[in-house]
Amino acid sequence: MPGVFLVQSVVSNQKFMNDIDEQLREIIPRLRRFAVSLTRNSSSADDLVQSCLERALSSWGDKHPEGDLRAWLFAILYRQFLDAHRRSRRYARMLEFFTGREDAQPSVERTVIAQSTLNAFDQLPTEQRALLLWVSVEGLSYKDVAEILDVPTGTVMSRLSRARQALRQLSDGEITRPALRRLK
Repeated sequence: MPGVFLVQSVVSNQKFMNDIDEQLREIIPRLRRFAVSLTRNSSSADDLVQSCLERALSSWGDKHPEGDLRAWLFAILYRQFLDAHRRSRRYARMLEFFTGREDAQPSVERTVIAQSTLNAFDQLPTEQRALLLWVSVEGLSYKDVAEILDVPTGTVMSRLSRARQALRQLSDGEITRPALRRLK
């Protein structure tokens, strides 16, 4: 009879893997859309999504079974984006230190191209864009976003309110850039 239990185990494991595969295939386009909004580069977004999925699959046992898979994956993706951004800034500072020069300001042409392609949404800080995308586009609840950012729900609500206000002001042409605040 041990063979029967082994076959049942393999069949149930295969069903579990098929369920995970189906859920991931459904979420990947959303992850990619969010990654593109963060990186503003299609190939960087693909790399970010791939590393997010690798991290998720390697730490699948750490996921809370009752937790929302979408929120968990968005949290992984966002944290990996922040880590990569910090690493690149650290690398730039080290390069500047060892070479003794600062990178030149972007050319006028690059500045004009960048300004012409950005809209009001793109002018928002990353944190505000992420909040608006999670709540408005992806339909995550305030509670899910609070878990992603590891902050209280009220903090998410106030940050979202500020993001919406900044987006309205930018869209109406009231300000040219949103006021930057350092959040801890």
